[in-house]
Formats: sequence, structure tokens, C-alpha cells
Amino acid sequence: PPEIRDVGAALNHLAARIRELLAREREAVADLSHRLRTPVTALRLEAETLRDKDEAARVGEAVDSVERMVSQVIREARRFDRGGTPSCDAAQVVGDRVAFWSALAEDQDRPLRLGLADGPIAVGVSGPELAACVDLLLENVFAHTPDGTPFTVELTARPGGGALLVIADEGTGFALPDPVGRGASGGSSTGLGLDIARRTAEDSGGRLRAGSSPSGGAEVILELGPGLT
Repeated sequence: PPEIRDVGAALNHLAARIRELLAREREAVADLSHRLRTPVTALRLEAETLRDKDEAARVGEAVDSVERMVSQVIREARRFDRGGTPSCDAAQVVGDRVAFWSALAEDQDRPLRLGLADGPIAVGVSGPELAACVDLLLENVFAHTPDGTPFTVELTARPGGGALLVIADEGTGFALPDPVGRGASGGSSTGLGLDIARRTAEDSGGRLRAGSSPSGGAEVILELGPGLT
């Protein structure tokens, strides 16, 4: 019938328009991320001029982390074919990121209790994505608790596959009852960090929970789905 043909034509037009908008969005994100490479390169050059070699190495590692995240954003924005299952060893990735942040924890007199299960623990997320997620969660601890605040990082294997990552601190806890809500923030942050971590967990087949730790501080539980073994 003519009416059905009209509806079909309208839906086809809408689908084409959505594809066009998504393509433009991906390219805009990729372009913005590519432009970030220039200031990142400038930071690297500045780090190399520092007289304190230990400080120069530490700043250089931070720049490397930013560069990896920028590269990951570009790849994700331009990856139209999302077939296949990403996977990485959570034990190795989490261990590497905790080692990176432990230097700052030592400088700020933050006691760290670390519990990492023996790997490999395959999870359904790529290494760069998981590294960026762990960095976001640890950055929240350093940004929203005073120096000297103890924190805990524990990684265990889930019985059905995947991993369970728990990051908790002994600070004052979350300011909002639902800290995972996108854009929700009780302080000066954007409130997007936990939402990014939540989407990472859900994309892997897991979930994210956030609430109070046993000491009354903040606790984030990241459940990651199984990956390829």
C-alpha cells in the first residue's frame, strides 16, 4: 500500500541520516584527538628538559599515558567495523597501572594495600581501554582525597570468567547518592569518569557499582566479562 511505502521510504531516509551523523561524530572526535597530539608532544619536550632525571622520567611516563589514551580515542572513533571480541590480561594491565600510580602514592604518603591475583586473567576489553579505565578510577582517589589517605586495589578472577576489580579509599566517600550517573559530580570534576568506567564494564559484559567502602570512604567495584583465552 502507498502508506506502507511512504513509511518505508521515511525510515530508510532516517537510517541514512543517522549513519551520516554518526560518521561525522566519529570523525570530529578523531580530529579533536589528533589535534591533542601537538600539545602532548610539547609536554614531552618540556619533560626532557627537566634537570631532575627522576622527575623527568615520571613526567615522561605520564605523557606516555596521555598519548596512549589519545591514540585509543582515535582508533575507537574510526573503527566503523566493531566486529571481533577485544581481550587482554587484566592482571598485567592493572599491575602496570598500579605500578605507575604507586610512585605518586609514595610521594603523597598514601599507604597502598595491593592484592592482585596471579594472571593471566582474560577480560573482554582491550588493553588500552582497561588501562584508561583503571587510570580514571585511581585518578579519582588522588583528586578527591587528601594526601596520606590510604587506598586499596584488589583484582580477583570471577568464577564464570572475567575479573573483579575493587578500588576503595578511606576518604570521606562520594558526595552524591548515585555517583555513577553521567555528569553527576559533587565537586569540581566533570562527573564523567565513573560513567566511562561503567560503559567499559558493560561493553565487556560486566557492570560497575559504586558506594561506601567498609571504612566509610569511596568504593568502586568493576566487574569485567570474560575475554579470549
